[in-house]
Order: sequence, then C-alpha cells, then structure tokens
Amino acid sequence: MLHAPRRPVVGIIGNAHLMNDRYEVHAAGHINSEAVAEVAGCVPLIVPADPRFVSVADLMAVCDGFLLTGGRPNVHPDEYGEAETPAHGAFDRGRDAITLPLIRACVESGQPFFGVCRGFQEVNVAMGGSLYPEIRDLPGRTNHRMPPDGTMEEVFAHRHVVKFTEGGVFARLMGASEVMTNTLHGQGVARAGARIVIDGVAPDGTPEALYVKDAPGFTLSVQWHPEWNAANDPVSRPLFTAFGDAVRAWAVGAYTARG
Repeated sequence: MLHAPRRPVVGIIGNAHLMNDRYEVHAAGHINSEAVAEVAGCVPLIVPADPRFVSVADLMAVCDGFLLTGGRPNVHPDEYGEAETPAHGAFDRGRDAITLPLIRACVESGQPFFGVCRGFQEVNVAMGGSLYPEIRDLPGRTNHRMPPDGTMEEVFAHRHVVKFTEGGVFARLMGASEVMTNTLHGQGVARAGARIVIDGVAPDGTPEALYVKDAPGFTLSVQWHPEWNAANDPVSRPLFTAFGDAVRAWAVGAYTARG
C-alpha cells in the first residue's frame, strides 16, 4: 500500500497568554497556522516556547522549520545588554530562553526559519543586535503601531512602502524593488547584529526586512505581518511559498540522513 509523503512540520512559536485573565495557555494566531498549512504547504505545530517543557534540541528533532511569530511581549533588554524601562513593555522570558538559542542553532545548521514582527526582532537580538523600545519616539520616525480601533481588515491594511536593496534577496524574490505592507509594531532594530543584512526599509528608515549573511539555510525575516491574507497577498505569498520550499528541502535531507 502506497502512502502519501509526509508533509514537513513547521514549529509555530507560541506566546504565553492568560485566557480569561487566569488560565495559562501557549497561543498562536489562527492566521499563522493557515499560512503555514495552505501557502507553505506544511503541518503547523504550535510550540510551547518555555524551557520547562521543551529544549532547542527537542524542537530541532521534531520540526523541519520554524515560524517565529509576532506577539505582544517584547524581547527583554537584558538580552542585548540594556536596562529594563517602562517603555520596553511586557516580556516573555520563557520565549526568550527558547527562541534566541534556537535561532543561533538554526543559523549554524541550516534548518530554516522565517521571522515575523517580534520574530524579526529576535533574529537581530540572537545575532548580537539591539532594539529601540519605541520607534514612534525617535526623531523623524512615524508611528508603526497597529491602529487602536477598526476591523481586522483595517488593522492589517497596507500602510506604508518597504523599499528593498536593488538586486538583493527580497527584491529578487518579490520581483519588485518596492512593496506595500501592513505595520503593527512598536519596537524596531537599533543596532544590527553580526551577519545581519538589512535588505528592506520603511520610508522613515526603519528596518523592515533582513536575513543572516552566509547562513546555509532560509533566514528571511520581516517586520510586518505577512501571515494576514497570505494566500492572496502578492507580497505575503512569495515569502511563505519560499519558506515552504526551504522546509521541504530540509525535510528531505534530514530524512535521507536518517536513512
């Protein structure tokens, strides 16, 4: 009896959350699973990002790739050598403890990951970079935060241009030097980490697209939220399609290596 080939597994990094203000859960948005399953063509698996429950080695053995999701908690400034202030917002230290070493391990091994919003910031911090606690407070910068009101369509609507490096990785993938994106973040890259290539910026100079130089695997990361309407958005779809292709290639190689 012939069996259909196994779809590769993408670990979707979950965020610690209180349901009904008292029940602890690890959660990830439905649109993340939808983008992974329907556009990347992989099995979405929500990860409880807490070292009490999983290790980096566990995750790399179980998953073929990782989606580093957005989330309200921010990377703790201790991780880039700065003191905590009220402007830094809420934190998820369990997630910090899993994702930062996971990113470094994947960079070295070639196992693919795709960073989104907080995930984009995690990649920079994991490689030794730092973050601004509040972009809108910087001279010359605009407010990149999500609108406080409105429907989901209005919250995730395109709000600014991202300009890519001419002939760079993102420009080649998109077939365009500029695209329109949504924007739902308060923090942003201050100092780029070692090997971090900023490959796309907003009109106010805020970094919006990056990858890790000379990494053997897929490391593309974006500051916006491409998981929204990923199947239909002409900017989102190529990102998740390329990520899915990279995850499938890794899964085939890992299966071959295991014999």
